[in-house]
Amino acid sequence: MTHSSPKVQAFFDEATNTITYLVQDPHGRAAAVIDTVLDFDYASGRTDTRSADAIIAATITQGLDLQWILETHVHADHLSAAPYIQERLGGKIGIGDRITVVQDTFGKVFNEGTRFARDGSQFDRLFAHGDSLMIGQLRCEVLHTPGHTPACLTYVLGDAAFVGDTLFMPDFGTARCDFPGGSAAVMYESVQKILALPDATRIFVGHDYKAPGRDSFAWESTVKEQKSANVHIGAGRSREAFVALREARDATLAMPRLIIPSLQINMRAGHMPEPEENGTSYLKVPLNGL
Repeated sequence: MTHSSPKVQAFFDEATNTITYLVQDPHGRAAAVIDTVLDFDYASGRTDTRSADAIIAATITQGLDLQWILETHVHADHLSAAPYIQERLGGKIGIGDRITVVQDTFGKVFNEGTRFARDGSQFDRLFAHGDSLMIGQLRCEVLHTPGHTPACLTYVLGDAAFVGDTLFMPDFGTARCDFPGGSAAVMYESVQKILALPDATRIFVGHDYKAPGRDSFAWESTVKEQKSANVHIGAGRSREAFVALREARDATLAMPRLIIPSLQINMRAGHMPEPEENGTSYLKVPLNGL
């Protein structure tokens, strides 16, 4: 693997506490965007593109060539803007190949008909553990890091790792594992894959919520910092202790505010459900289904 250090620009969405990353090959103009956000007002059912437009503007202003629009997983707390960005800038949309498991699970939850393909074909590329892709001259290695969801990936680009929701900042810990297909024991093993990267590897997280006592949002740490200080899994915490802690914490958590629209749209690679005969797309709310 190359030890290049990609240029990383972070875009923080305060409404969903999501960080989107614009990552550039240090040797040229090639770029990728990781975990985009489509703004959504649930009360009115209206979408907005201001967050995605900021990414698009930065890409154009800097003369970058967007080659990839990458998802770390099917997000349950925000909508993806991948198709909108692809329409304007090009690039291929990629996600983990276990997306098919997520599509099958939530296809049933939302009682989707046969028009909803469960083979991942809504995405341009499905990645398995050990796969790689190129962003210009920068090689991206793919790690399968499930636990939060079955399809979670970590993208390792030179000295930077984009871990999605697997790890948060060291003072906040790890992501929940109680969604369908999630597993705290599997999460523990996934985190070990990340912590096996070189100590100096920069860790970029998918969300930040300001841990108690911290005044500002943050999204970058290192493998070394995570290993020593992560409040859930650092300092050599055992698998048994982590699973007990994670499952106890998950039992106290409410469902994310946007889980119902997010899952329906993100399992379609950010596309809206097929319009009905009046030309409008609709979302379903499964009563007592989650």
